[in-house]
Parts: sequence; structure tokens; C-alpha cells
Amino acid sequence: MASDVMPMFPLGNVLVPGQVMQLHIFEERYRILVTECLAVSSEFGVVLIERGSEVGGGDARFDIGTVARIVEASQYDDGRYQLVVVGAGRVRVDEWLEDAPYPRASVTRVLERESFPRDGEKRDALERTFQDLILLAGRFEGAPEELPADPVEACWRAIELSPVNPMDALAVLRVEDVSERLDLANSLMKDLCELLAMRNRE
Repeated sequence: MASDVMPMFPLGNVLVPGQVMQLHIFEERYRILVTECLAVSSEFGVVLIERGSEVGGGDARFDIGTVARIVEASQYDDGRYQLVVVGAGRVRVDEWLEDAPYPRASVTRVLERESFPRDGEKRDALERTFQDLILLAGRFEGAPEELPADPVEACWRAIELSPVNPMDALAVLRVEDVSERLDLANSLMKDLCELLAMRNRE
């Protein structure tokens, strides 16, 4: 598959496919990125910062990320942007390019692999663990959030709504096989359930 050159936005958090995220764009180079994206494709890549800061440059970045598609954009009088973006698939960074003036990379879009009937069973197992987790975490009032029926979407939604740390979310983002991804997400959430249960007993 051919590589594309994509503007990139390194963050301290992971965006997963299907996730809706708000971004406040105040740094000049990223204002330029947003202005150019809105004029062309309304898409840019989001990657997790490995070392460094979101502001000022000089950061080290991981090589797997997510396409952020702009669905709402408001610009303030001083040039800042308020964005609403949605994760629209994964990308793998093949090569980081020279900033112009914002980060750019040659990327390959990662196609989602086919899911199989066994993935439905693993989705149901993840659902049970997820329900245990959100009850322990007290994340929702009233009726618990239900995961989508599709195994791929269910996995991403669980990661989005759970208190997993960015490195664990990144680990799930890296996994190609749907079945393995569901297993990893379930394992991470079981670990969180044990941790929260211990804290609740203290």
C-alpha cells in the first residue's frame, strides 16, 4: 500500500478509532496545520508522545497513531481553534519528515482485519469485564454503558471509556489481529478490576 504524507499532531493521550475528542489549538504551528487541513481534507494524524512535551517541539513520538477527522471547528478572534475530532482509522508512521512548520510524516493507513465468529464470543467476554470495571470505577450513573455489537467497535469503545493509561491504550492500538486485540483489552480491564477492588477494600 502506498504511503501518504500527513500532517501530524503529537499528544500526551491516545486517540482510538471511533473516539470523539475535543482539542484546543493555540500553538502557531498547529493553527497553521488546522487551517490547511480544513482547506484540503479535514484529516491529520494523532500520535502519542514518547518523550517530551506537547508544546514547543523537540518531542519523540511513537510510530502508530490514528487519523483524526475534524467534525467541528471554531476559530477565536486571536486565531486559536476549538476542534471536535473523531478517530477514523489507524496509521503507521513510515518516516518522519521535516516540520513545515508543523510535524509531518509519511504514513501508511492500517486496514482493519476481518473479524471471525469467535471474536463475537470474545467481545461478549470483554463486555462482562467492562461492565464490572465501570461499576467498580463509578464512571457512570444510571444505566451502564453498553458496548457496540461489532467486536472491533466494541474494543475501541471499551478502551475509550475505561481508565486505561496511554501506554496500555497504545499497546491495544498496535495489535493487528482482532481476536488478539480483544484478549489484550480484556486482560487490561481485568487487571484494572483487581486494582480497583483492592482500593475499594482499603
